[in-house]
Amino acid sequence: MIRVSVVGAHGRMGSHVVQAVKNAPDMELALALDAGDDLAQITPENTDVAVEFTVPSAALDNVLALVKQGVNVVVGTTGWTEDKLNQVSAALTERPAQGVFIAPNFAISAVLADYFAKIAAPYFESAEVVELHHPDKVDAPSGTAIHTAQAIAAAREAAGMGLVPDATQSDNGSRGGVVDGIHIHAVRLRGLNAHEEVLFGNAGEQLVLRADSFDRSSFMPGVLLAVRKMAGDTYQGLTVGLDNFLDL
Repeated sequence: MIRVSVVGAHGRMGSHVVQAVKNAPDMELALALDAGDDLAQITPENTDVAVEFTVPSAALDNVLALVKQGVNVVVGTTGWTEDKLNQVSAALTERPAQGVFIAPNFAISAVLADYFAKIAAPYFESAEVVELHHPDKVDAPSGTAIHTAQAIAAAREAAGMGLVPDATQSDNGSRGGVVDGIHIHAVRLRGLNAHEEVLFGNAGEQLVLRADSFDRSSFMPGVLLAVRKMAGDTYQGLTVGLDNFLDL
């Protein structure tokens, strides 16, 4: 049995993770901690993998603490910058047998859309990303959209493509944010959960990739897959992206 502790257990995502772990035949819930609880309770003696689903302002400190305590970590909290990732990697160099996994998105549909976007990127002159979420989400753009834009930009650069064409001179912010030259537009609307569209365009044609997660239960198969992978010693150091576990 894989012993799993959940950090952020009372949150919107954390509560689903707790239930998913309880329902998994090969897992058992070790600890369910939330804001104000002492993370020092989580140790290798009681936990094989800790799942961290909190808020961006707390995630880095939580992960660094868990690494220091000798526990492998699966992270679903978004808002990771290059600097934060570097801090995690640096902490893991002192713990070479440990691993941390961070997923911009745990939904299989979103991971595949991101993968397909990387394949399509070199074949289209234009590319933009639209992400749509509920208004309670605290970060914008989403970590998934940032990851998608970065992947598109990297694929375009590898193919020797130039900048995405855009003659706009004054947009009052309507052109959205820009990540590595790719525009991202964030929608926050009551009734939505988690959705992303990747738009590609050439003269006379368009390709649209869309992934929709209508309920948080859609993320649980990906979370459990990550827990199973991180319970062993195959994935040491820092791993980012569920595509690493899907044999794509």
